[in-house]
Amino acid sequence: MRNIVLISHGELAQGMHSVVKMIAGDRKEVYSICLKQDMDAGLFMEECEKVFSLIPENDQIILLTDILSGSPILNALSVLENKNREEQTIVIGGMNMPMVLEAVFKKDHIEDLHLLKETLIEEAKKGISGLVK
Repeated sequence: MRNIVLISHGELAQGMHSVVKMIAGDRKEVYSICLKQDMDAGLFMEECEKVFSLIPENDQIILLTDILSGSPILNALSVLENKNREEQTIVIGGMNMPMVLEAVFKKDHIEDLHLLKETLIEEAKKGISGLVK
């Protein structure tokens, strides 16, 4: 099984998770972890530990994050490395709603994890556009 973990600064991940619930229903394989203002790294890593402990060891993990080099994703990856789970994990930065929804709806339909990663990146790019009058 594949699980999606949304990770962000502030409450962006939680907000996107809320939109997923609105559009796709409550998905038990979708999680969100937020680095809230004034939260230290230790507490954030504890939150990561809690979420990752809910995901069965043999499951794959799709980590979607706001800023690829930001402290939330780096701390989350540190937790995953300590659990020896980095091999079954893909990470994508620049998280936006089209990417998240594509992940929810396609995660079980594209077998190759790296092809799924490329598909999600392309969907995120397509989601950035301007309104033409």
